[in-house]
Amino acid sequence: MRYMLIMQVDAEAAAAFDPATIDMSEAYAAMGRYNEELQKAGVFLSAEGLSDAAEGFRVDFTSAPPAVTDGPYAEAKEVFTGFWILEVASREEAELWALKCPLGPGTALEVRRVNELSDFDQNDEWVAKEQEWRAANS
Repeated sequence: MRYMLIMQVDAEAAAAFDPATIDMSEAYAAMGRYNEELQKAGVFLSAEGLSDAAEGFRVDFTSAPPAVTDGPYAEAKEVFTGFWILEVASREEAELWALKCPLGPGTALEVRRVNELSDFDQNDEWVAKEQEWRAANS
């Protein structure tokens, strides 16, 4: 099973994470040790940090045509700042790895299972096309 750990940071924690006032080498080292532990355990598939929300945009499909809003998003209480994708045996194992993440106050991880093709109707033509595409690109 694959799980995505989605890092969320509230505005106060984002403001406190100022490279001018914190030891970035220690922050990098803590995250590096965590990533290394995931790799050594064989559960690490990928991880990425995300740019500031001010550089992003949001597409809202409530209206037609969809509305595009540049970031940052005033209504957002938390923003996504990065993610990991892990391959683990169970939800419980994903939870154990999430609990080890070196995050602090004002941050959270939302952990979600990544759907597999087997979760979908195997008789659907688009599911079959997706399987073919994945086989051709693996």
